[in-house]
Amino acid sequence: MKKIITATLIAVSTLGLAACDVDQTEEGELPEIEGGNMPEYDAEPVDVEVGTEEQTVEVPTIDVEDPDAAEDAATNE
Repeated sequence: MKKIITATLIAVSTLGLAACDVDQTEEGELPEIEGGNMPEYDAEPVDVEVGTEEQTVEVPTIDVEDPDAAEDAATNE
């Protein structure tokens, strides 16, 4: 179960990072006893345009013959 959860978290994290442009703006360094410095990042999300458009689609008509109905019609005559 832990493997599934771990794989899911990795996949979600990967998708999250792939959906935006991240640039490191400051180098990080290992913390010292007196303190440390965390790296800073500028993240710009990807622009996504979503909309709808009405379209007309021609649907072909298909004639289907029932072979049993043709046999019944032939035997009734």
